[in-house]
Amino acid sequence: MPELPEVETVRRGLAPVLEGRRLTRVEARRPDLRFPFPEGFVQRLTGARLVALTRRAKYLMAELDRGETLVMHLGMSGRFEIARPEGSVRPGEFHYAPDPNPKHAHVVFETEDGGRVTYYDPRRFGYMDLIETATLTDHPWFKGLGPEPLSGAFDARRLETAFAGRKQGPKTLLLDQRVVAGLGNIYVCEALNRAKISPFKPAGTIPRKKLGPLVAIIREVLAEAIEAGGSTLRDYAAADGALGYFQHRFRAYDREGETCLNPGCGGTIGREVQAGRSTFYCQLCQA
Repeated sequence: MPELPEVETVRRGLAPVLEGRRLTRVEARRPDLRFPFPEGFVQRLTGARLVALTRRAKYLMAELDRGETLVMHLGMSGRFEIARPEGSVRPGEFHYAPDPNPKHAHVVFETEDGGRVTYYDPRRFGYMDLIETATLTDHPWFKGLGPEPLSGAFDARRLETAFAGRKQGPKTLLLDQRVVAGLGNIYVCEALNRAKISPFKPAGTIPRKKLGPLVAIIREVLAEAIEAGGSTLRDYAAADGALGYFQHRFRAYDREGETCLNPGCGGTIGREVQAGRSTFYCQLCQA
């Protein structure tokens, strides 16, 4: 499933095409994705101006001038394609992906200046809804979400409170969206490796002096991934159909049996399964 950097990459790709534009035509080619579209989905969007395109955790948020926000989640294989002239500038470092199958084109958005954005989703695990903007923070999808990891609200004190007395490993807690919003398995593995923190030992035993650097490293890993276009896995692609390159920069994730890249380490990357997810870690510097 796309993580925060992938969703942010998509947001940045879509923003120049959609922000400030009026939707002159919207087409839903089926009644549902993972969930049914809300009642009057097409009618409520047609003619609306998209005021701002933002992101909260792993959600894309398109605020409309009608007091509603179009909330979109990419699920496992959701992707957007932008119809634009050949040779246009694409954000990030990308390797171009093959054209998607038209039978998986489920939603089409057209703007007043001729822009066309199509949402594809072969597995249909993504979803969209229209929510009253004023009530967003109280919606079940967002109520209780922790701070954004790139925001000032996410700091060492936040981790100290979340980790205090906890027997779960730090990886488990960092994946808890109530602790911090938007982090996923890939980037937590990367951050803990760079911070030389065991993903398995009780979080409550991590020294306070390591929490500030861990916060900084999480931000560093996310910023690098956003700059590189995210971490493409299987079908996932950026807004323009391009594949990200950050997967080639992994220092821990998916490197089982290879040498740890932390300076002066020389240990070996191991792999264990936690709650159905692969954890990649250095058996030496993260012991």
